[in-house]
Amino acid sequence: MQKSVRYNEGHALYLAFLARKEGTKRGFLSKKAAEASRWHEKWFALYQNVLFYFEGEQSGRPAGMYLLEGCSCERAPAPPKAASGAAGGKDALDKQYYFTVLFGHEGQKPLELRCEEEHEGKEWMDAIHQASYSDILIEREVLMQKYIHLVQIVETEKIASNQLRHQLEDQDTEIERLKSEIIALNKTKERMRPYQGNQEDEDPDIKKIKKVQSFMRGWLCRRKWKTIVQDYICSPHAESMRKRNQIVFNMVEAESEYVHQLYVLVNCFLRPLRMAASSKKPPITHDDVSSIFLNSETIMFLHEIFHQGLKARIANWPTLILADLFDILLPMLNIYQEFVRNHQYSLQVLANCKQNRDFDKLLKQYEANPACEGRMLETFLTYPMFQIPRYIITLHELLAHTPHEHVERKSLEFAKSKLEELSRIMHDEVSDTENIRKNLAIERMIVEGCDILLDTSQTFIRQGSLIQVPSVERGKLSKVRLGSLSLKKEGERQCFLFTKHFLICTRSSGGKLHLLKTGGVLSLIECTLIEEPDASEDDSKGSGQVFGHLDFKIVVEPPDSAPFTVLLLAPSRQEKAAWTSDISQCVDNIRCNGLMTIVFEENSKVTVPHVIKSDARLHRDDKDICFSKTLNSCKVPQIRYASVERLLERLTDLRFLSIDFLNTFLHTYRIFTTAAVVLEKLSDIYKRPFTSIPVRSLELFFATSQNNRGEHLADGKSPHLCRKFSSPPPLAVSRTSSPVRARKLSLTSPLNSKIGALDLSASSTTSSPTSAYSPATSPPPHTAVLETVSGDRTVSESNPALDKAELSPCRSPSTPRHLRYRSPGGQTADNPHCSVSPASAFAIATAAAGHGSPPGFNNSERTCDKEFIIRRTATNRVLNVLRHWVSKHSQDFEFNNELKMNVLNLLEEVLRDPDLLPQERKATANILRALSQDDQDDAHLKMEDIIQTPDCPKAECFETLSAMELAEQITLLDHIVFRSIPYEEFLGQGWMKLDKNERTPYVMKTSQHFNDMSNLVASQIMNYADVSSRANCIEKWVAVADICRCMHNYNGVLEITSALNRSAIYRLKKTWAKVSKQTKALMDKLQKIVSSEGRFKNLRETLKNNCNPPAVPYLGMYLTDLAFIEEGTPNFTEEGLVNFSKMRMISHIIREIRQFQQTFYRIDHQPKVTQYLLDKTLIIDEDTLYELSLKIEPRLPA
Repeated sequence: MQKSVRYNEGHALYLAFLARKEGTKRGFLSKKAAEASRWHEKWFALYQNVLFYFEGEQSGRPAGMYLLEGCSCERAPAPPKAASGAAGGKDALDKQYYFTVLFGHEGQKPLELRCEEEHEGKEWMDAIHQASYSDILIEREVLMQKYIHLVQIVETEKIASNQLRHQLEDQDTEIERLKSEIIALNKTKERMRPYQGNQEDEDPDIKKIKKVQSFMRGWLCRRKWKTIVQDYICSPHAESMRKRNQIVFNMVEAESEYVHQLYVLVNCFLRPLRMAASSKKPPITHDDVSSIFLNSETIMFLHEIFHQGLKARIANWPTLILADLFDILLPMLNIYQEFVRNHQYSLQVLANCKQNRDFDKLLKQYEANPACEGRMLETFLTYPMFQIPRYIITLHELLAHTPHEHVERKSLEFAKSKLEELSRIMHDEVSDTENIRKNLAIERMIVEGCDILLDTSQTFIRQGSLIQVPSVERGKLSKVRLGSLSLKKEGERQCFLFTKHFLICTRSSGGKLHLLKTGGVLSLIECTLIEEPDASEDDSKGSGQVFGHLDFKIVVEPPDSAPFTVLLLAPSRQEKAAWTSDISQCVDNIRCNGLMTIVFEENSKVTVPHVIKSDARLHRDDKDICFSKTLNSCKVPQIRYASVERLLERLTDLRFLSIDFLNTFLHTYRIFTTAAVVLEKLSDIYKRPFTSIPVRSLELFFATSQNNRGEHLADGKSPHLCRKFSSPPPLAVSRTSSPVRARKLSLTSPLNSKIGALDLSASSTTSSPTSAYSPATSPPPHTAVLETVSGDRTVSESNPALDKAELSPCRSPSTPRHLRYRSPGGQTADNPHCSVSPASAFAIATAAAGHGSPPGFNNSERTCDKEFIIRRTATNRVLNVLRHWVSKHSQDFEFNNELKMNVLNLLEEVLRDPDLLPQERKATANILRALSQDDQDDAHLKMEDIIQTPDCPKAECFETLSAMELAEQITLLDHIVFRSIPYEEFLGQGWMKLDKNERTPYVMKTSQHFNDMSNLVASQIMNYADVSSRANCIEKWVAVADICRCMHNYNGVLEITSALNRSAIYRLKKTWAKVSKQTKALMDKLQKIVSSEGRFKNLRETLKNNCNPPAVPYLGMYLTDLAFIEEGTPNFTEEGLVNFSKMRMISHIIREIRQFQQTFYRIDHQPKVTQYLLDKTLIIDEDTLYELSLKIEPRLPA
């Protein structure tokens, strides 16, 4: 009997050689010997399903091999060690990794192996498991089971088929029998019927006629039905049904996206933050998590159910019944009220939590999740705010395409009315939180962070690019020219204006912002604006000629460091006027609020000032006004609804003027009133201030800080003494050799000792040339300082070296006589218990900007303190509003000559006022000069100038123009068209009316220009007959679009990408096959940026975070937003009040549009390029384009 098995040894050695070189797994393992549990170290090599082992790594011949097919590998425990063994040996065994290979039958002993590292052992086990083909065997077993099952099915089917065959044969036999019976019956019938000849044989012509008649009847019937179907397809009802179905499909897509957004909010932020709050060192508390997210999880569950219901309705298409879904949804939508009312508080809590470095780091880690797609937590918290208005618009569109007799029309109308009620409650909160979201977005852009933006009372005003002129020693400005390339590059700054601070940043190449180390954050309370730097000074001599009157200066006097000056250049006079107007308004607000803070008792970040609490008309709802719960930039409750009279009253209230209210009013006043009414109100305020201002306003304005002087004398420790004027103003006088005299008032109190003195010097809007000096190089000129001294503090003795008359306020040459302090009863000026009324303080602050006593004042009239102050304050208010109106809304006067003449007459009347202060006179002259200019944009090109350019060079062809030239001129043309749109065309949805060409001509021109440029791109591609030329043309246009993106011309990007996505271009498969992969990837990137998905979500994020003016956004995005607001709420309530919350939202959008309109590109006009771009003879209409496309690449046969 043969005991050994023969095998092909040579082939086995060859496989061993391959295992050594190319084995799946190779390395040293310890193999357990058969005797005495001894272990031998061998070098193993695994190749396919054969495991070879060698005596050493260099051995050429294997010591043995194992066939692994069908085996299994599993972990084995470490063998027990004898108790007498060393402890070190036991530890070494514990660290080794044991595993066993089982061969699946009793005749073969298992192979026991071990290695030093656990991960190496796991790798060996995985490799052996794959080599055993166990997965294949399992799969084979499964397949065999399926095969057996299929064989059984086949056998069953064979039996069934045989049975059916027998049944068919039986049926055939039965049919034959029945046929024979029918034949027999017919024969019997023929015998019974009399003979009728061959009448049944009809004439062949008659048969043909009948056949033709039958065909004609069928054709006429089919034609009739075809006409009926075509008429219905073209009918308004069918069109409404198609639009209705499309609205529902879009609603399902939008709901799906919204549910996904809520899913990301809950799973990427809410639940991880809950876990973080439960950690040992929580970066956030559970209360803060609940405050930030509130009921977000409940909202997600609700909309998941609603989304499932919508998908179930789509399954029953084309019968789309949705009313019952809304009936279920409506009672649950009240949870949105709680979310919306909490939204502003939510963002405030989030801003406070972000001051914790650990939380901020953790939040950035969550936001880096790919599911967030680069969006911040604030963005996700905002999405639920817009869902209810989106439902309202959807229902409005559904009802527009739902017949009146439709079964669910009443239910849809009921749902729409309920949603509108809920939306009215939500509108205020949506508007109020926009400012917080904007501040947080800017704070994220700054690399170093900016804590002042986490103050929820900060209101964003404007942003843009300005050029900062560097300073040299001795305070003199370097003599540089505006056209200097180095100045433009090195001095360009990204500036942000808020109600309390002015930020100056530099932008890195990556798009991030960095605050300047010195002067990056300017507190406006420490700033003085000088619009026209003094030409007589050495440091700015001839600046008007050097900088073209585009410069303005900000003098900063911090309390804890040396003063310094910031000189900035604006790109244009119009933009300079806008910047200086906003800065001056913010400074005025701060100073007015600061004065009220000192005069009245209480004022803080969280409480409403006493001046507001004292007047119920400023915070309590009435029949003609309704307030929201939040405060504006002057800490006054924002108006929600109000009558026109109350809005005009707020505009002219002398106690405060919020810049956000002023912007909103001037943007939208034409919706609810006329310019003539506004001007008439301003004229009344100037001419008859006492009759035009509410009595309560006057009473509070002149309320004294101490009603009974004797009480304070009796009680020197009264708590009122630390907040109100409780001492006469000691006057410190210093003499300098300079003949220039300037006065600066500083109202300080212990309450404000930390922030320094309140600067009530000359208004920034009316800086006089004589008030400008260089604080860094020379001591301040002649100054007067008004200070408050607490009741228990005495005034230090006067310097005996100075004349007593010089120390007296009564002898100050620049203080009006009626404002000079006179002690009652002959008391001296250092009596600490005399009081100054708020009216006197305001008068001193107003008069402080003057430099010497104004000529023409009648001393007897100045004794009437209140009358003089109220007239000066009313004049300042009128000039302030007119300055803002003229500088930022000049189009109102360009198209309304009557309004312009009335304003000129009013200003001339103001100039004739003999009591006019110098700064008021200068402000009036500045407004007159700005109003008298023919056009502020004369230096900038207009579309008419380009079209009517004389001696135009011959337009070049597409091949000779570079991509850079095309992109620059496209950007220039797009911005010229975009900036020409007057902001009044954005009101009232005029672009959607039948007479849109008359109501919004410039919006329609912008739309037409967009279509012409898109048609030009498509036509240029179709002009080429060969495939390679078309592919090269596409690549060049994509390069042009990418350059437009770099220049922030997103309108141009969309013009080109929309042309490339037209059906005539998109179907050219052979052409696109020739386009490079890099170009296709670049086009996908550009399309993603300007995609309309999610209401242009990506484009909004790009404009918000990575784009500063100059830029050309896509106008359609803003028109969609405005339509969204217009459709959601009416302009007036049922009581006839103006919906000012809606006006505020419209104003925010218009302000963003105008921000991009007012910043110009520095691109030179090239007539040869623009002539090509504006040549309409090159444009091919849509039908001809498609015919050319079919001719170039015909359709493939089906």
